[in-house]
Amino acid sequence: MGISIFLSYPRPYNKEQEEFIEKLEKDLQSRGYEPRTLGVTDYDMDAPLKAIRRLMLESNGLIAIAFRRALILKGNGKPSTKDEYSLDNSWLTSPYSHIEPAMAFQIGLPVLILRENGVIADGIIEQGVLGTYMPEFDLSKTTLDYLASREWGQLIKKWETQVGTVVENKGNPPKLY
Repeated sequence: MGISIFLSYPRPYNKEQEEFIEKLEKDLQSRGYEPRTLGVTDYDMDAPLKAIRRLMLESNGLIAIAFRRALILKGNGKPSTKDEYSLDNSWLTSPYSHIEPAMAFQIGLPVLILRENGVIADGIIEQGVLGTYMPEFDLSKTTLDYLASREWGQLIKKWETQVGTVVENKGNPPKLY
């Protein structure tokens, strides 16, 4: 059994997203992790946020994938103001791609978020919000190319170090002062 981690992603709706998750899970398993996802590997009868919290407490880190979910063909942000901007042909991700990383951050878990290109970078998936680099990946290229890239290698190595610290600290007795 590997080190338990929370793998957060919206349910894939196309072949490329499904392949990305399959290859990512295999990569993580080869590194000694057990990726766990609510509704995929773990099931719970409680309200979703309570179930997410329970799984989070059993995990040692979180990787979130902000897949494309809803396409805005034509739209504007901050309409009728001097700060108005176009949202034409932009993508939204699932609200859970914001909620789950924020919950993990609040309990001190290492968080790594990957954003599919075209997804609007706002909320927790905005660059710099968590203080770490947030990569963007392109599903028009092969998943194996990304998982073999220097970017992925460096990011996962840093995240693994943080996860190792969580695993080590969970084994320590609490400090009274």
